[in-house]
Amino acid sequence: MQGRRIDRIEEQLRIELSEIIEREIQDPRIGLTTVTRAKVSPDLSHARIFVTVLGDAAQRKKALEGLRSAASYIRRTLSKRLHHLRRIPELTFDYDENVEKDIRIEELLEQIKPKEE
Repeated sequence: MQGRRIDRIEEQLRIELSEIIEREIQDPRIGLTTVTRAKVSPDLSHARIFVTVLGDAAQRKKALEGLRSAASYIRRTLSKRLHHLRRIPELTFDYDENVEKDIRIEELLEQIKPKEE
């Protein structure tokens, strides 16, 4: 039962964080950032937020710096939106490398796909 609750909280965090980052954060370093998933600890004290950033490695680094510097503001805004939670987790932002891996796998599959005549 606890696992389903954590899953729902993770999904709700992902949705709310996406909206906060898109509409409320004015930091130009963040740019086009997408929240791909959230991973919450079982005691809800910490959450790792995985994001993707449109751009190169330098833009990715700037975006993560911007998100990390805005983490306290984001957490405060979350506490207003998710008032039903007793504790809002500490937020840690990381780049989601799974998206790049998925793209690479798709490229490799396209290369080995037989050519249709």
